[in-house]
Parts: sequence; structure tokens; C-alpha cells
Amino acid sequence: MTPAVVIIGATSAIAEQISRLYAEQGAKLFLVGRNEKKLEIISDDLKVRGAACVATIAMDLTDTRLHAKLVEQAVSFLGDITHLYVAHGTLADNEACENNPQLAMTEITLNLNSPVSLLLHFAGRFRTQQYGTIAVISSVAGDRGRQSNYIYGAAKGGLSVFLQGLRNRLYVDNIHVATVKPGFVDTPMTTDFKKGMMWVSAKKAAKLTVYGVDKKRNVIYVPGFWRFIMLIILHIPEFIFKRLKL
Repeated sequence: MTPAVVIIGATSAIAEQISRLYAEQGAKLFLVGRNEKKLEIISDDLKVRGAACVATIAMDLTDTRLHAKLVEQAVSFLGDITHLYVAHGTLADNEACENNPQLAMTEITLNLNSPVSLLLHFAGRFRTQQYGTIAVISSVAGDRGRQSNYIYGAAKGGLSVFLQGLRNRLYVDNIHVATVKPGFVDTPMTTDFKKGMMWVSAKKAAKLTVYGVDKKRNVIYVPGFWRFIMLIILHIPEFIFKRLKL
């Protein structure tokens, strides 16, 4: 079956690399993002790489009133959807959010409320189909709140818990839901971060994500060693953890 793939947040670094992997399989692609010009550039590139066809939609993903129409547009172009990737979000400065609660709420809206709304709208379509795969980019930051990024982590933690329930709910309908938890990925969002051995490229992160999705893994740590790092962090007693600078 030719993959028919919806990628939301398609201009993000990991999502763009994921779209390239599916283009090489001759997939039909429906891309959604904020930047119309960048979407057009990505679309042209994917057609050269072998995509059967590509459609793009530029929209404000925080406007949940548009989500039902978006599902209709995707189905109109693709027919049945084999894969849905939800990859939009931002990595806000935690101190800035602490000093500006409205900014903090904006970040939570983008990283949690918007994906939840989109997923609920698309889940209805997948239940009608009775097959398909949903993969959502969360983060290792959601595994435990840390002082350095707890606002972003709270949004991603909420998203991960939502995906646990969605996976449980859709299993009976033959729909697989994967939670993708990247660690340190070298992308435009992390330009100002000092890089080290634990960092991977967006291209590598995309390959590991698609591999995990193909294997129908429920939770995909990217790279896999983050599973063990977060396991250790999760098991640090709270009376010790609260004293740490992480």
C-alpha cells in the first residue's frame, strides 16, 4: 500500500526529514505548517525525491476552530490516511515564561492544547477507517519536571499522558499510537545550546522515529539510550531531586 501521510508541523527540522523518508517510498504527502513559503520549498524538494503527490496547508495550528476542516482537507486529498505525524511545537525560554505567565500559557497552548485538539479530530477519522498509525513528537522533558524547563516539560508531560490514553482507546480499532520522545536534537530550536556527544542530527532523529513507528513501538526514545537516562532520573527520590540543578 502506498503510504498516505499527514505531517503537522511539517516545517520543523525532524518533520521535514521524516517527510523526505516517505517521499523516497513514493508516498502521498499532506503537509501542514505556519510558513507558506517554506512549505512550498519543502513540497518542491519532496516531489524531486520521489513523492507521488504533495499538498500543503499554511495555518495557525493554535486556532482549534480550523481543525475539523483540516481533517476534511486531508481526507479529500489523500483518501484513507495511513500515517499521521504531529510534530509542531516550540521550546520556550523557561525564565521568560516564569516572568511572563501569558507567554507560559501561549507555550502550553501550542505544545499541549493544540496537539490534543488535532488528535481528537483525526482520531474520529481513524476510527472510521479501522486502521492506521499516529505518531506524536513529545519529549524526554515530559518524563519529570526539572527547574530548567518545567513549563515546556509540563506541556510535553501532559501530551505523553494523553497519548497513553489515546493508545489504549484506539487499540481496539486497529490503530497504533506512538509517543516519540527525543532527547537533544540539533535543530533551529536548539541553535543557542552548547552541543555535545549526546546530541543527534534531525536526520538521525527522523530515521530512528520512522524505524520505531514501523516496528509499532509504543514509546520511542530518540536515541534509545534516553530511555535509560530518564529511568535513572525518574527513580531519584524527590527529597534529593528537588535539591539538584537539572
